[in-house]
Amino acid sequence: MAAQGAAGIEVEGLVREFRKGPRAVDGIYLTVEPGEVYGFLGPNGAGKSTTVLMLTTLLPPTGGIARVAGYDIVREGQQVRAAIGAALQEAALDPFLTGREHLNLQAALHGLPRKERKRRGEELLQRVGLEEAADRRVRGYSGGMKRRLDLALALVHAPSILFLDEPTTGLDPQSRSALWSEVSRLAREEGMTVFLTTQYLEEADVLADRVGIIDRGKIVAEDTPEALKAEIGRPSVEATLAEPKERERVAKVLTRFGGEIAAQPGAVAVRLDHGAGDLADVVRALDREDLRVSNLRLDEPSLDDVFLAKTGRSLEGAGDAQSGAEETEGEAGSEPGGEPGEARA
Repeated sequence: MAAQGAAGIEVEGLVREFRKGPRAVDGIYLTVEPGEVYGFLGPNGAGKSTTVLMLTTLLPPTGGIARVAGYDIVREGQQVRAAIGAALQEAALDPFLTGREHLNLQAALHGLPRKERKRRGEELLQRVGLEEAADRRVRGYSGGMKRRLDLALALVHAPSILFLDEPTTGLDPQSRSALWSEVSRLAREEGMTVFLTTQYLEEADVLADRVGIIDRGKIVAEDTPEALKAEIGRPSVEATLAEPKERERVAKVLTRFGGEIAAQPGAVAVRLDHGAGDLADVVRALDREDLRVSNLRLDEPSLDDVFLAKTGRSLEGAGDAQSGAEETEGEAGSEPGGEPGEARA
């Protein structure tokens, strides 16, 4: 249960520094409002997972403070853990237990009465689409099924805040879409606060109310996806040539509306000076010059453009289905001689 009805997250100057290594998290500030889906973007080693481990009380900070559901993550760890659910990168599943047995065990650990355990387990199995596989051992589950079971386990005690750390890494498109639908439903219908770390720009664009971009332990940008995209650039228009010999004439017309930028082979593109409203004028200008193009495409700025503008590099996970764990040098668990015994259950 959240303190005084709070179901948000407040972080002030949070730091995590490993021995013989850089600051994995370097004094970050952020606020997540109750009922908000907050997307935390960054490349491998940026500090995403380290931040989640601290906010879920599994790793103590070396500086700063944070309150989750109104509770201090250091002094009130037990209350934090009672208020949150967490599906982290490595699902702690027993290959010899069935999905139903996992849910029953999790419910028992949370102190749910026997009758309530059964009802809650059935509800969650149906919600994540595992009814037919409920009595199969987990060792026979696909990666997507394991991710869905892990999500169900995080929801057993009806938490007010849900932490999802790279929840769809390595999933096929169908499993990823199903998980997106469930996360959206939790926020929309149940008012659950969701803290989502991801490398997938599309995932953040689809799910997040606001996005924070972390790079080298620091938050370099934070706002709604729409505001971030509007901040860093204007839309562009790309004309695919019907006649390659007309390239110079087409370029001359398009550059009336903005500066030329890189384009696909056989095309000309410009960044529009006055936004998408210029598109109709571009079409009319080409028509007046009796120029034909085989395709005319308007491209809005993307979160990939935002990330590139803010960090000077593209996000590794942008647009692919890369699998593998987040943990790399500078992240939790990767520090040489790391700090065993500090993580809390």
